[in-house]
Amino acid sequence: MKSTSDSCGTASFHVAIIMDGNGRWAAARGLPRVEGHRRGVAAVRRVVEAAPGLGIRTLTLYAFSADNWKRSTPEVGRLMGLFLAYLRREAPRLREEGVRLSVIGRRDRLPGGLPSAIGAAEALTARGGRLELRIAIDYSARGAILRAAAAAAAAEKTEFERRLAEAGGGPPDVDLLVRTGGEQRLSDFLLWESAYAELYFTPRMWPDFGPADLSEAVRAFRARERRFGGLLTPPRAGAIEGVAR
Repeated sequence: MKSTSDSCGTASFHVAIIMDGNGRWAAARGLPRVEGHRRGVAAVRRVVEAAPGLGIRTLTLYAFSADNWKRSTPEVGRLMGLFLAYLRREAPRLREEGVRLSVIGRRDRLPGGLPSAIGAAEALTARGGRLELRIAIDYSARGAILRAAAAAAAAEKTEFERRLAEAGGGPPDVDLLVRTGGEQRLSDFLLWESAYAELYFTPRMWPDFGPADLSEAVRAFRARERRFGGLLTPPRAGAIEGVAR
């Protein structure tokens, strides 16, 4: 599956971000981990506000992975409380700014009123056309692919992609995948959609990430050549044709 956007100037430019480093940011300052997560919410607002001006039309943020349930019960509870507060507080603002919110991942394991709050926020922002903001909660790319495969075991690729979207993944393809916090791995995030994504790793912790950092990531993306397995120019006579990407 090849991305439909070869540059960040097109309407389908999709940036995905693994928002890493909240806990380490707090620990380095002698603060409880939850304070790092709170500051991370502020970073989300900054990035969402900056994204449309950088040509980004779809922004997917990795908020809570399926593996994050392994964390302590108090920390998970605080994270879920922050998600709920974010949805209730930010949904009206997102609607005013023309941002359409959708949540990908499982909802059957989310506590309390979080699933209903997600549905309400999605309905409130459904008409947003300036930016599509996707937040991944209780998300696993492998899990989404397995659920899609189970639902469409013998189907054609187009049917599989539809099933994958229903399972919490699927299109649109990721053009640029950013990970903050210094780590350099995908952590089970958008594996199918990132098949041809450009990867950008930064040591900056997520709570410190802002519009200038996002702009720098987009600038780096613009400077790269995207070949999708092909060649931009014919090879020189006698040259051995190598595999791109």
